[in-house]
Amino acid sequence: MKNKNTKNTKGKIVTAAWKLFYEQGYDNTTVEEIIEESGTSKGSFYHYFEGKDALLGSLSDIFDDKYEELAAETDKNMNRFDMLMYFNRELFEMIETGIDLDLLTIMYSSQLVTKGEKHLLNSKRYYYRILKQIILEGQSRGEIISDMSVNEILRLYTMTERALLYDWCLYNGSYSIKAYSEQVFPILLSKIKAEKES
Repeated sequence: MKNKNTKNTKGKIVTAAWKLFYEQGYDNTTVEEIIEESGTSKGSFYHYFEGKDALLGSLSDIFDDKYEELAAETDKNMNRFDMLMYFNRELFEMIETGIDLDLLTIMYSSQLVTKGEKHLLNSKRYYYRILKQIILEGQSRGEIISDMSVNEILRLYTMTERALLYDWCLYNGSYSIKAYSEQVFPILLSKIKAEKES
């Protein structure tokens, strides 16, 4: 039970921080406002984060929370290839409407130059675990090809998702990433969709 409370406290702080960053900008958001918005304490904040800058690395937690939410509410009978497309579309909608583009750009840039942990690539994240599960189920149900390994398909999916996000950042969010992804993501990943036998 302690781990769940730990996750809830940290999650509340992260969610509150990114909500405020989006609404009023990173520079205009104080640690005190994050603590108040999250309904936590100063001690809790500094237990998880050295300061506001440390929250920039927590964006992957937001992505994980979104995938966890989607996994809980998605129709369990949905075709697994379609489920992958749906998860991507919903994540990109959340990013487009709730994540500050400048902060997303900073986070991606920091991952390129960091000598520390590349949290976006941490295979223990919920994001990677649920995607792996969906791919495995898709292969066993004949909805996703089996002549590529789960890890190869997982890498292709995550690399494609990051590429689209990176491009969106390069273009300064000048187009709808959700609409663009809805159009091109299924095309880019069409090779992993199993052909229906006639």
